[in-house]
Amino acid sequence: MTDIFAGPLGSIPLPPEDQKGLRLSWITTRQELNEAEQLNILAGRAWALRSRVDLTAERYLLRLHQRMFGDVWSWAGKLRVRETNIGVLPHEIPTRLKQFLADVAYWLGHQTYAPDELSARFHHGLVLIHPFTNGNGRHTRLAADLMCRQLGQDAFTWGQHSLDSAGATRQAYLAALRAADQHDFGPLLAFVRS
Repeated sequence: MTDIFAGPLGSIPLPPEDQKGLRLSWITTRQELNEAEQLNILAGRAWALRSRVDLTAERYLLRLHQRMFGDVWSWAGKLRVRETNIGVLPHEIPTRLKQFLADVAYWLGHQTYAPDELSARFHHGLVLIHPFTNGNGRHTRLAADLMCRQLGQDAFTWGQHSLDSAGATRQAYLAALRAADQHDFGPLLAFVRS
């Protein structure tokens, strides 16, 4: 039997306590879960495109996550409370997120980086904190695309293939994030427009 909660390579395993947050009792396969999440993400994206966007406000980022995953998961839009194999410790999330968003506000106000680099750094910084139980990559990619839009740029192409399944595109994405972890943003900047 396939574990419907097992995600693609590089994703965070979902512990049993968090699996209980599934709102849709009819889901029995990974494909059904993916489809339900994708429909919810599309609705969240539509909401974001018609809402007032404030990407440097924690409240907005929590609401965006809730809009993207709240029909599927009860913990959507709430900060993570358990340790994972990526991200800061749960008790550090509020402080780190607040500090990071203040940095982003400074970057925006002082035009510290070109639009693509600012948006890529925004994405990476959120991934590094990993504020949510699950859906961090999808959430932060949409947030980065919204940042591009706010800065007058087209949304990123993200390798032009799905990042939700194992494959060469996901491998390149993860490698680019690891390079950014070491302060080398070149691979990520190349990937987001490839």
